[in-house]
Amino acid sequence: MKLPDWLRRFRDSAFALPLAVLAGGLIIAVSEGGYQQARTTLDRLVEVGQARLAVYAVMRRTVDVESSQRGYLLTLRDEYLAPFDSAVAELEQSLLTLRDYYEHLGDPAAQPVARQLAETVTLRVSEAKETIRLAREGRIDTAREVVMTNIGRDQMEFIRVRSEQLMALENRRAEQSLKRIFGTLLLNRIGVATLTGASLLALILFLRQRQSMETQRRSQQQALQAERDRLEVQVRRRTTDLTELARHLQTAREDERQRLARELHDELGALLTAAKLDAARIKPRLANAAPEALERLDHLTATLNSGIALKRRIIEDLRPSSLSTLGLVAALEIQCREFGERIGLDVDASFAPVRLTPEAELTVFRLVQEAFTNIAKYAKARSVKVTLTDDDDGMASIEVDDDGRGFDVSAEAQGRHGLRGMRYRVESDGGEFEVTSAPGRGTRVRARIPQMPAAAADAPAEAEAAIAPPST
Repeated sequence: MKLPDWLRRFRDSAFALPLAVLAGGLIIAVSEGGYQQARTTLDRLVEVGQARLAVYAVMRRTVDVESSQRGYLLTLRDEYLAPFDSAVAELEQSLLTLRDYYEHLGDPAAQPVARQLAETVTLRVSEAKETIRLAREGRIDTAREVVMTNIGRDQMEFIRVRSEQLMALENRRAEQSLKRIFGTLLLNRIGVATLTGASLLALILFLRQRQSMETQRRSQQQALQAERDRLEVQVRRRTTDLTELARHLQTAREDERQRLARELHDELGALLTAAKLDAARIKPRLANAAPEALERLDHLTATLNSGIALKRRIIEDLRPSSLSTLGLVAALEIQCREFGERIGLDVDASFAPVRLTPEAELTVFRLVQEAFTNIAKYAKARSVKVTLTDDDDGMASIEVDDDGRGFDVSAEAQGRHGLRGMRYRVESDGGEFEVTSAPGRGTRVRARIPQMPAAAADAPAEAEAAIAPPST
């Protein structure tokens, strides 16, 4: 169903819910107002009913007074006096009720009638008491003569007329109260129905608005999710590209190191070896020469030996030949021994055989190498412990612990490219990398790298044994 433009604008506005709440409040106010007005009118009806009962009681008890009077005068029996006394007491109470009621009501039309009624009833009661007194004194004829006059009849007629006037006034007042009650109920009904309809309309519009907002929210969430998915795909693609680029750069770096190590070994090694051989050939010919020349030649030979040793160390740093020729365990032992001798530290090494790919072995070697570099630069440690273990879950674990000054791992620090490089190399091989440290408590670098299955690790060895030349 298509809503009108003004109703649609009202539905989409922010006033739908407040107006619904306002309509509900108005319903409560109208209902409460109608209730209070009806209650007031009903209270008036109760007062009218009590006044009518009092007027009726005056009429009935006046008749009782007259009946008791006539019965006693005719029979002179005392049992007629008890109803007389009871009627007189009730008349006094009823007249007092009517007087208070009409004084509180303040009706100028009813007050004179009520006053005349009370005076006439009082006179009629006084007359009855007088005749009964005369009869008791033995003057029964005098009492009967008083009764036979028309004074009592006229008083009773006057009482009847005034009572009927008061009853008519109270009936009109009751009719007016009933009309007010019905009018109040009708207005209350109309008001409640109108405000209920308005509340229902506002509630329906609010629910429509909420449904529309929910639809918009879902649409926005779907659009946001689609954008998030697109960004995630883009991030994964970029991450994959960066990972491939970083792997390529790492491979290119290792290839460049290998090429540089080969050129240093071939070119610089040949030059240094040739220079050392030339110095060895020259030395016998300078046996009879000046001692200063022999000293210079010995210094030159020592310098060439130092250069050859430096060349070997540089080549080992660039591309560890011991890793490819002796294996990971032997290469790590050599690395730990040389580091301890060079820095002057106590290196506790414990290595277990593991099955790793050549790339993973190089990763482990570089990790230990980078850890040693950080220890030498920053740690100021007194001892270092390096362990390589074969875990039961098919992972190889390498740990490097030192008792140096440590650092706050959670603090942001510039220049920690070595740790980031370790983490990348380990994670690129499918492993896990962890650094544990605290100021003054040393540092632990730990990595876990997946091992090759036993069959895959034995295949290269069998292939090498099959192609190996026979021994002579």
